[in-house]
Amino acid sequence: MAEDKNDNASGNRDQPSSDEAALSARLGSLDQRLSEIRDSRKLRTDQPGTESGDRAARASAMALGFRLSSELVAGVVVGAALGWGFDRLLSTSPFGFIVFLLLGFVAGVVNVVRSAGVASRRR
Repeated sequence: MAEDKNDNASGNRDQPSSDEAALSARLGSLDQRLSEIRDSRKLRTDQPGTESGDRAARASAMALGFRLSSELVAGVVVGAALGWGFDRLLSTSPFGFIVFLLLGFVAGVVNVVRSAGVASRRR
C-alpha cells in the first residue's frame, strides 16, 4: 500500500493531476473576481464627492474620540481635586485623594460608556 502511494507521488510530475487542474481553475476564477472587485472599488473612490465624505467621517470620528477622552480625563481630574480638597479640609491625607480619584475614574468610565451608547438605558 505504501509503495502505491510512493509510485503515484514520485510518478509523472510534469502532467498536473485533475485536482491540481481544478485548483488552478478555481484560483484563476478567484483572481479574476478579485480584479473586478478592485477595479469597481477604485472607480467608486475616484468619483468626486467621496473624498469629502471620507474627510467628514474622519472628522466626526475624531470629534467623538476627543469628546470621550475629555470626559474620562475630566472625571479623573474632578475626583482628584475633590479628594485633595477633602484631605486638606479634614487632614486625612492621602486617603481622601485615593478614594475620590478612584470614584472620579469610575464616574469618567460611566460617562464614556453612556456617551458612546454602549450601555442601553433601562426604562
